[in-house]
Amino acid sequence: MAVHKLSLDEFDEIDYNLIAIHTSLEDYRLAYFINQKLPINLAKSKDEVQINIKEGETKFSRFYFYDEENTVAWNLVQNINEVVSEKNQEIQNLFSDTSENISTKVYLLPEFKKADYFLKIENTDDNIDVNQIKTILNTIDNITTVYTVETKQIKSKNNLIF
Repeated sequence: MAVHKLSLDEFDEIDYNLIAIHTSLEDYRLAYFINQKLPINLAKSKDEVQINIKEGETKFSRFYFYDEENTVAWNLVQNINEVVSEKNQEIQNLFSDTSENISTKVYLLPEFKKADYFLKIENTDDNIDVNQIKTILNTIDNITTVYTVETKQIKSKNNLIF
Protein backbone atom coordinates (compact mmCIF):
# COMPACT_ATOMS: atom_id res chain seq x y z
CA MET A 1 0.00 0.00 0.00
CA ALA A 2 1.53 3.31 -1.09
CA VAL A 3 1.18 6.30 1.17
CA HIS A 4 1.29 9.79 -0.32
CA LYS A 5 2.59 12.41 2.05
CA LEU A 6 1.03 15.84 1.60
CA SER A 7 3.05 18.93 2.25
CA LEU A 8 1.53 22.27 3.17
CA ASP A 9 3.13 23.79 0.07
CA GLU A 10 0.66 21.87 -2.08
CA PHE A 11 -2.19 23.83 -0.55
CA ASP A 12 -0.40 27.14 -0.88
CA GLU A 13 -0.53 27.18 -4.67
CA ILE A 14 -2.10 30.28 -6.13
CA ASP A 15 -4.28 29.67 -9.14
CA TYR A 16 -5.50 33.18 -9.77
CA ASN A 17 -4.36 36.41 -11.34
CA LEU A 18 -5.09 39.72 -9.67
CA ILE A 19 -5.36 42.96 -11.63
CA ALA A 20 -5.53 46.29 -9.79
CA ILE A 21 -7.71 48.99 -11.34
CA HIS A 22 -7.53 52.73 -10.62
CA THR A 23 -10.73 54.52 -11.63
CA SER A 24 -13.32 57.02 -10.43
CA LEU A 25 -16.15 54.91 -11.90
CA GLU A 26 -18.90 53.46 -9.71
CA ASP A 27 -18.71 49.67 -9.33
CA TYR A 28 -21.76 48.89 -11.49
CA ARG A 29 -20.54 51.18 -14.29
CA LEU A 30 -17.09 49.61 -14.24
CA ALA A 31 -18.64 46.12 -14.43
CA TYR A 32 -20.80 47.28 -17.36
CA PHE A 33 -17.80 48.61 -19.31
CA ILE A 34 -15.74 45.48 -18.58
CA ASN A 35 -18.62 43.34 -19.85
CA GLN A 36 -18.68 45.39 -23.06
CA LYS A 37 -14.94 44.98 -23.67
CA LEU A 38 -14.34 41.39 -22.53
CA PRO A 39 -16.33 38.24 -23.40
CA ILE A 40 -17.71 37.98 -19.85
CA ASN A 41 -20.94 38.90 -18.08
CA LEU A 42 -20.17 40.20 -14.60
CA ALA A 43 -23.28 40.45 -12.41
CA LYS A 44 -23.74 41.88 -8.91
CA SER A 45 -23.25 39.12 -6.35
CA LYS A 46 -25.34 38.81 -3.19
CA ASP A 47 -22.21 37.46 -1.51
CA GLU A 48 -20.32 40.63 -0.75
CA VAL A 49 -16.87 40.41 0.84
CA GLN A 50 -17.12 41.15 4.55
CA ILE A 51 -14.22 42.54 6.58
CA ASN A 52 -14.25 43.09 10.35
CA ILE A 53 -11.95 45.60 12.01
CA LYS A 54 -11.93 47.05 15.51
CA GLU A 55 -14.05 50.04 14.41
CA GLY A 56 -16.76 47.76 13.00
CA GLU A 57 -17.56 45.73 9.90
CA THR A 58 -17.95 46.61 6.26
CA LYS A 59 -18.88 44.82 3.06
CA PHE A 60 -17.14 45.28 -0.27
CA SER A 61 -19.27 45.07 -3.41
CA ARG A 62 -18.55 42.13 -5.67
CA PHE A 63 -19.45 41.33 -9.26
CA TYR A 64 -19.07 37.72 -10.39
CA PHE A 65 -19.07 35.67 -13.58
CA TYR A 66 -18.28 31.98 -14.05
CA ASP A 67 -17.15 30.99 -17.53
CA GLU A 68 -18.28 27.36 -17.79
CA GLU A 69 -16.61 26.78 -21.14
CA ASN A 70 -13.14 27.66 -19.82
CA THR A 71 -13.91 26.95 -16.11
CA VAL A 72 -12.67 30.41 -15.16
CA ALA A 73 -14.18 32.49 -12.36
CA TRP A 74 -14.10 36.29 -12.63
CA ASN A 75 -14.54 38.57 -9.60
CA LEU A 76 -14.58 42.35 -9.64
CA VAL A 77 -14.22 43.55 -6.05
CA GLN A 78 -14.16 46.99 -4.52
CA ASN A 79 -10.97 47.78 -2.56
CA ILE A 80 -12.04 50.88 -0.62
CA ASN A 81 -15.01 51.22 1.71
CA GLU A 82 -15.89 52.88 5.00
CA VAL A 83 -16.90 51.84 8.49
CA VAL A 84 -19.11 54.43 10.14
CA SER A 85 -19.08 54.27 13.91
CA GLU A 86 -20.85 56.48 16.40
CA LYS A 87 -18.83 58.42 18.95
CA ASN A 88 -20.69 59.73 21.96
CA GLN A 89 -19.46 63.05 23.23
CA GLU A 90 -18.89 63.38 26.94
CA ILE A 91 -19.54 67.11 27.09
CA GLN A 92 -22.78 68.42 25.67
CA ASN A 93 -23.42 72.02 24.87
CA LEU A 94 -25.87 74.03 22.86
CA PHE A 95 -23.92 73.79 19.61
CA SER A 96 -22.87 70.13 19.49
CA ASP A 97 -24.70 66.94 18.68
CA THR A 98 -24.83 64.37 21.43
CA SER A 99 -23.40 61.81 19.04
CA GLU A 100 -21.02 62.16 16.16
CA ASN A 101 -20.41 59.71 13.32
CA ILE A 102 -16.81 58.83 12.63
CA SER A 103 -15.92 57.38 9.26
CA THR A 104 -12.90 55.09 8.90
CA LYS A 105 -11.56 54.02 5.49
CA VAL A 106 -11.13 50.27 5.14
CA TYR A 107 -9.22 48.48 2.38
CA LEU A 108 -9.71 44.94 1.13
CA LEU A 109 -5.94 44.83 0.52
CA PRO A 110 -4.41 47.57 2.70
CA GLU A 111 -1.01 47.24 1.01
CA PHE A 112 -2.61 48.52 -2.23
CA LYS A 113 -4.45 51.61 -0.97
CA LYS A 114 -4.31 53.39 -4.34
CA ALA A 115 -6.23 50.65 -6.17
CA ASP A 116 -9.99 51.22 -6.36
CA TYR A 117 -10.93 47.72 -7.56
CA PHE A 118 -9.41 44.31 -8.15
CA LEU A 119 -10.26 41.93 -10.96
CA LYS A 120 -9.51 38.44 -9.67
CA ILE A 121 -9.39 35.78 -12.38
CA GLU A 122 -9.42 32.26 -10.89
CA ASN A 123 -8.43 28.91 -12.41
CA THR A 124 -6.43 30.57 -15.12
CA ASP A 125 -4.61 28.35 -17.56
CA ASP A 126 -2.64 29.23 -20.63
CA ASN A 127 -5.93 30.15 -22.34
CA ILE A 128 -6.13 33.46 -20.44
CA ASP A 129 -3.78 36.22 -21.57
CA VAL A 130 -3.55 38.60 -18.62
CA ASN A 131 -1.49 41.16 -20.56
CA GLN A 132 -4.16 41.29 -23.26
CA ILE A 133 -6.85 41.76 -20.59
CA LYS A 134 -4.88 44.65 -19.07
CA THR A 135 -4.51 46.25 -22.51
CA ILE A 136 -8.27 45.97 -23.08
CA LEU A 137 -9.09 47.37 -19.63
CA ASN A 138 -6.85 50.37 -20.33
CA THR A 139 -9.10 51.29 -23.28
CA ILE A 140 -12.03 51.99 -20.93
CA ASP A 141 -12.56 55.72 -20.36
CA ASN A 142 -12.02 56.84 -16.75
CA ILE A 143 -9.61 54.00 -15.99
CA THR A 144 -6.30 55.68 -15.20
CA THR A 145 -4.12 52.67 -14.44
CA VAL A 146 -4.26 48.88 -14.64
CA TYR A 147 -1.53 46.56 -13.41
CA THR A 148 -0.95 42.99 -12.28
CA VAL A 149 -0.49 42.45 -8.57
CA GLU A 150 2.27 40.02 -7.71
CA THR A 151 0.69 37.55 -5.30
CA LYS A 152 3.92 37.46 -3.26
CA GLN A 153 3.31 41.14 -2.37
CA ILE A 154 -0.11 40.45 -0.85
CA LYS A 155 0.03 40.33 2.94
CA SER A 156 -3.73 39.99 3.47
CA LYS A 157 -4.36 36.98 1.18
CA ASN A 158 -7.19 35.78 3.43
CA ASN A 159 -9.28 38.76 2.28
CA LEU A 160 -9.19 37.30 -1.23
CA ILE A 161 -10.88 34.04 -0.24
CA PHE A 162 -14.46 34.38 -1.49
